[in-house]
Amino acid sequence: MAHTQSSGPAEPPLPVNPVNTRGGRFTQGLPVIWGDGLGRSAIRSAQALLVLTLVSVVIWGLTRVPLVLTPILLALILASAIGPMVHWLSRHRWPRALAVLTSFVAILAVFGGVITGIVFLIRSQSKDLVAQADIGIDRLHGLLVQGPYPVTDAQINSIRDTLQKFILSATFGNEALTGLRVAADVAVGTVLMAVILFFFLKDGEKIRNFLFSFLPTTQRTKAHIAADHGSVVLGGYVRGTALVALTDALIIGLALAIMRVPLALPLAVFVFIGGFIPIIGATAAGTLAVVVALIFNGPVPALIVLIVLVGANQLEHHVLQPLLMGKVLRIHGLAILLALAAGTTLAGLTGALLAVPLTAVGWSIIKIWTGRDALVPMSPGTTTAAAEPPDDAEPQGGEA
Repeated sequence: MAHTQSSGPAEPPLPVNPVNTRGGRFTQGLPVIWGDGLGRSAIRSAQALLVLTLVSVVIWGLTRVPLVLTPILLALILASAIGPMVHWLSRHRWPRALAVLTSFVAILAVFGGVITGIVFLIRSQSKDLVAQADIGIDRLHGLLVQGPYPVTDAQINSIRDTLQKFILSATFGNEALTGLRVAADVAVGTVLMAVILFFFLKDGEKIRNFLFSFLPTTQRTKAHIAADHGSVVLGGYVRGTALVALTDALIIGLALAIMRVPLALPLAVFVFIGGFIPIIGATAAGTLAVVVALIFNGPVPALIVLIVLVGANQLEHHVLQPLLMGKVLRIHGLAILLALAAGTTLAGLTGALLAVPLTAVGWSIIKIWTGRDALVPMSPGTTTAAAEPPDDAEPQGGEA
């Protein structure tokens, strides 16, 4: 029997369930205009803007309380750096309280001893420095006047008059008051940092467990492991940077001592401190050493110090940093520059000091949280919660 087709009007197509469209449940219950590709992109863009707004508000709020935030971050960095010493003493049957107290007193003694030694050294050389400074300024004046690009006495006097007017102006007075206020804030922040550091060393595990208790149970294991990795990265970065900065300081300080440049030890310490600001810190501190050598010892010693400075920078960038921090700081140089610029813009010198280590820790935590790095505890002080098998087992990713 032949099959006949109906000649009636075609039935309208059934309505498409919005759940089965490309947007899935994402567009269910929304107008049709939000269901196409442009609509979904608009919704995602709005969500991204809301997240960026939240992050901006949080950053703005944190930068309003630098006297609280900066000591916390510095104490966290120092605790990560000297934490292995506490664990080492604890493994050798030292009581926990005694291990913490010994590490804490040791770090304070090092900083206090260095600062005290520099102050006494400068005071002991102050008279000789004043006498040599007059001779050095006259020598520098001769170089400026008789150099390849001569500067006239009128130009020098104009610059001096401008500086004198600035010193006697109200602006300089306001800047001096601001400097005194900053010095007071630094003193208060240092005391606060020391107190926070002690409690981080003593009760760090308890503090971390308390903070992670607010997370869902299924995320706590991953949070503990991410914190362990971040602590290892932060401690390794600080110790590696300290070794690199110490090497630069020893090389430049030895060159200054051989050339008999005044204040060789304080300048070497300044180079060491500058080494904690990546890329530009040690160079800026070394430039000050070159200027001091030029004023007090003349152009030839200054040129030798400059050559030593360039050689130390090359040794740092091509040998020391890859050797000491290659396995810890897995961040591209461009990312370091951008983080350094952003930190300096947001928080000045403090931001420059903290930008790179915080970026390294943040990237380490992101890799753990997204499964790009292995979920393996790295810290010798791993908590019990971090050693438990995760409730939401996720695939372990390879190295980024």
